[in-house]
Amino acid sequence: MLTILPKFIRIPIAYLLFFVNLIFWAFILFYPVMFCKIIFAKTPLRKTFDDLLVKIGEYWVYGDNKITDWVTTIEWDIEWDESVKNLKNESFLIASNHQSWVDIVILQRLFTGKFPFLRFFIKKQLIWLPILGLAFWGLDFPRMQRFSREYLEKNPEMKGKDLEATREACKHFKTKPVSIINFFEGSRFTKAKHQKQESPFSHLLKPKAGGAAFTLNAMDGSVKNLIDVTIAYPTGFKGIGDLFANRIGKVVVKIKMIDIPDEFLQGDYQNDPEFKANFQKWTNDLWVVKDEVLKGILG
Repeated sequence: MLTILPKFIRIPIAYLLFFVNLIFWAFILFYPVMFCKIIFAKTPLRKTFDDLLVKIGEYWVYGDNKITDWVTTIEWDIEWDESVKNLKNESFLIASNHQSWVDIVILQRLFTGKFPFLRFFIKKQLIWLPILGLAFWGLDFPRMQRFSREYLEKNPEMKGKDLEATREACKHFKTKPVSIINFFEGSRFTKAKHQKQESPFSHLLKPKAGGAAFTLNAMDGSVKNLIDVTIAYPTGFKGIGDLFANRIGKVVVKIKMIDIPDEFLQGDYQNDPEFKANFQKWTNDLWVVKDEVLKGILG
């Protein structure tokens, strides 16, 4: 629709449309409902407002998807493995390789409306982020509190308190299904990071197993299924600017579901060497397979 416009006009329009979509759903609808949720937080009406906020969030995403369709001519090659099942009352851990913020746009496009609303662990400080911070709170994005090794060495009495606090923040997800995004690499892939790590993988950074283990432990056994997502950009362009400039000619996504072994649903990654070694092997094995998939797409 808008791809006929020259880039110097289309790109600013794309940014503006995404911003207008955000402002419309946030200020016109989302915030008023969120304040109702605050007022009735300790009553049975809270669930009604929670569900309404999720529905508004979904329409917010649908708006972004429509804008993407207007400003790009991306060829979508999406493969859903037959193992993927939408279990309405189940929670999921969605593990994807991570290359740019476009990954979030793609994951939202693929899973919104089909699976429980996508969320990811956020640091408590992000609640104060303009506009989005309150949206994170209203949509019950699980808040993460983690203490550094240096902090725990100085304050040993706080050992384990970070996990307890995060688990407390997540306890309502035991009765409300959720899809948690976790980028196992912990950072966006770049050639510089790849070389610095001396990564054994051709198209991936090393997986950071600790974050995934923390997530599963914090969810206290309520997440039993992992949805493994592999995203590839065959044209090489992958940034938000590339998206709006219509330089991302094709996106390939492979999706499959994996049962998380029971022994990994809860465990002390920091203090149990055997659990840590086994969990690291499990995540590394996932990455070996994922790298082979990427090699098949990208060479």
